[in-house]
Amino acid sequence: MRAYKMLFSYSRRQILGIVFPIIFVIIVNAIPTQAVASPIQELLRNRIESGGVPLRLLVGEELIYASAALPEFYERRMYRPAWINEKGLLPQATSLLNALQTADAEGLRPNDYHWNTIEHLLSEIRQARKIFIPFNPRLLVDLDLLLTDAFLIYGSHLVAGRIDPERIDPQWFVSRREADLVQVLEQALMSAEIEKTLKSLLPLHAGYESLRKALALYRKIAANGGWPSVPEGARLQKGAQSDQISVLRQRLAIEYFIENPTSAASPLFDNELERALINFQTRNGLEPDGVLGKQTMKALNITAEDRIRQIIVNMERWRWLPQDLGSRYILVNIAGFYLDVIENQNPVMDMRVVTGRPYRRTPVFSDKVTYLVMHPFWAVPKTISEKDILPKIKKDPTFVEKQRFKIFQGWGTDAKEIDPSTVDWQAATAANLNFRFRQEPGPQNALGRIKFMFPNQFDVYLHDTPSRNLFARARRDFSSGCIRIEKAVELAEYLLRNHPDWPPEKIRLALTVAEGVEKTIKLPEPVNIHILYWTVWDSKDDLIHFSSDIYDRDKALDEAMQAPPPGA
Repeated sequence: MRAYKMLFSYSRRQILGIVFPIIFVIIVNAIPTQAVASPIQELLRNRIESGGVPLRLLVGEELIYASAALPEFYERRMYRPAWINEKGLLPQATSLLNALQTADAEGLRPNDYHWNTIEHLLSEIRQARKIFIPFNPRLLVDLDLLLTDAFLIYGSHLVAGRIDPERIDPQWFVSRREADLVQVLEQALMSAEIEKTLKSLLPLHAGYESLRKALALYRKIAANGGWPSVPEGARLQKGAQSDQISVLRQRLAIEYFIENPTSAASPLFDNELERALINFQTRNGLEPDGVLGKQTMKALNITAEDRIRQIIVNMERWRWLPQDLGSRYILVNIAGFYLDVIENQNPVMDMRVVTGRPYRRTPVFSDKVTYLVMHPFWAVPKTISEKDILPKIKKDPTFVEKQRFKIFQGWGTDAKEIDPSTVDWQAATAANLNFRFRQEPGPQNALGRIKFMFPNQFDVYLHDTPSRNLFARARRDFSSGCIRIEKAVELAEYLLRNHPDWPPEKIRLALTVAEGVEKTIKLPEPVNIHILYWTVWDSKDDLIHFSSDIYDRDKALDEAMQAPPPGA
């Protein structure tokens, strides 16, 4: 009772003097920690703001590349550090360093992500801890900035590639993957799964993983000294004897084309060596004749280091692709001269193709096949009319009739058909050729019996061909940009398999008519098509294949990969 009386015996001013400080302490303690900026937060904010807009910031001699993403990341988190605290490095920083250390397995370079500088800063921090010197806050801020930039840049390279393809190749039009890397980084830090998050950004395609394994294999070969250069000499085949042959045998064994050679030093070109050479030729886009000729010799003497660079640039091309190519799609490899049909990640059909000549390149792009045309007319493009058709007519005036061409005056839809015998072809030139050529359906038609359409800006499509002999060649860049396919009827049956009006027997019957009428058939559902360019790829037998760089694209990409990394 006395205590109660004493409490109320205080004056109002005395009570307020006691209560207000208590309330103030409660309010201050209720404020979130991040709302009160620490010295490191202030240092981070000042460093970033000093870089201006757009950000240009040097940490020591290292440029911060993520000029847009990095300021956004720190602004979202009120400039709280991500990888360090006042005591030093947080565990997630170690996880990031582990991930960066494996960048070379992806054909990328750890030092493009500040690896050496980060290691140097860490060494200074460890040394300070060893001799009990307090950490320099500026050192910690530098480290945090570099680690954040490393994650953002490395992540962007895994998501969409290190190089913008259109910067080095104007004929590359495939859509690339995208990701909000600031959000990805925030989630990775919250979940403490840095390495797992970065791995999730890699291409999920089996083709990429095969090249990843090939890179490790060829690096191992290179580290062991590579393979010997086969000496120049006469053309050799089975039955020959030469000092070259023992070197050739050794060369093929190192690349695993011969396992446990029975006669490693033998100078005799025997059955074992012929089989190995045919296998090598097949997997290097050469005529598989089992003969050591000039082109085979050239391929044999490409070094292991050159093969490594070739694998790396093709891994980069995989990173340019969307993660989802579709549940069912057609994939054309321009440089490999092959077409694959993939369904639920499994190959269901493959065939040889003929692609564009180096001076009439087939472009790289993705689209959807929406319809096919049986017994198509061929409306000859103007360039082909001038460069191909006109010279043939001048050489043989009966060419128009033999090949069943019709000729129209002008290029409009209302152009009038004219009699070819009334034209002075010898006086015609590319400059004054005002004729449109159209080849009628039939056995000679350049498009064969069927074409597969995915309307696009390049006027490129798949089609049959009467020139079947070209599919027997190893190198098949003979077209004017469109893609001639080996198994047109089989592809038509596959694409129309759910069409109630077009069972396989009806398709084949319709195509047996020598001079049928042009007929357009809409597919039951569009099918994705990806026309790509790889000079290294894995086949259905899980073996790595190499091809010639027919469009000289590898060198430009390799050079771009050696330059400093672009920003995110």
